[in-house]
Amino acid sequence: MKLDFIDADIIHSLLDWSYLVTSMRQAHCEVPPIIGRLALESPYPDRQSDMLIIAPAWIPGQDLGCKLITSFPDNIARHGIPTVNSIYTIFDPQTGRPRAILDGEALIFRKTAATSALGADLLASRDAKRMVMLGAGALAPYVIEAMRAVRPGLEEVRIWNRTFEKAEQLAQRLGDSDCTMTAVQDREAALKWADIIVSATMSETPIVTGNTMREGAHVNLIGAFTPVMREGDDALLTRADLYLDYRPMAARNGEFYDALERGLITESDFLGDLFELSKSGSASSGQVTLFKNAGAAHLDLFTARAVMARYS
Repeated sequence: MKLDFIDADIIHSLLDWSYLVTSMRQAHCEVPPIIGRLALESPYPDRQSDMLIIAPAWIPGQDLGCKLITSFPDNIARHGIPTVNSIYTIFDPQTGRPRAILDGEALIFRKTAATSALGADLLASRDAKRMVMLGAGALAPYVIEAMRAVRPGLEEVRIWNRTFEKAEQLAQRLGDSDCTMTAVQDREAALKWADIIVSATMSETPIVTGNTMREGAHVNLIGAFTPVMREGDDALLTRADLYLDYRPMAARNGEFYDALERGLITESDFLGDLFELSKSGSASSGQVTLFKNAGAAHLDLFTARAVMARYS
């Protein structure tokens, strides 16, 4: 049996942001797929754990796929390769036979950026002109591109990173005549300034302070994919209208896990997920809105399905 391998260049070429965000929204008007998750962890006393995650998703009779992903935080320093590595396998939903293997990194970049862009499209002000990007890693340029696609009125993006030089390099690479890209060192000032705040970091301590941003700002959090990570502080969770990609993921990520355990917030504080929002339409309310991109397995399947619809 010969399997097609769909590489990163093909995936990026097939999944322009308008097509992918629209596909994501349409998929969220359907019944949620069956999903699962298995995580194996190799802990270390002096740094973040190495992890292997297996994430299947199944729409019986329609689509079936599984992501294999590793996160080895010391990779860049020790081996000069990315922290996250992944492949995605699409199966025939009628027979269970594998159909294709997709480059997992490209799929993750597109999936994650499009999911956050869909959340912003449903929750952020239509008049948003100023965005701050916290984190300048490999995902950041895709997130910025996707956000600009759903909010073409953005005039300036300010980029903050713990290593300022990385923020400078990203700003220089992405800047164009339609949108100014600026690297900044004062995170708090950037939070006060922005209409849209996006955070994609590995932080284990909050870096988005709820008492800082302006009324009506939209906060979009991507990091905190383990219980020990967190990007938003308690003030943000109690101030903002809370939304996420999928309700069952609320207690499975660091953003909400501890707050739910302590009773700071409850399940009833979540006002909707992408399945609900995509059916009901925009929920921009003039209040601070928080969208948590928790990364459930069906999002990878939706993205892989969008690839396969154009690949043949």
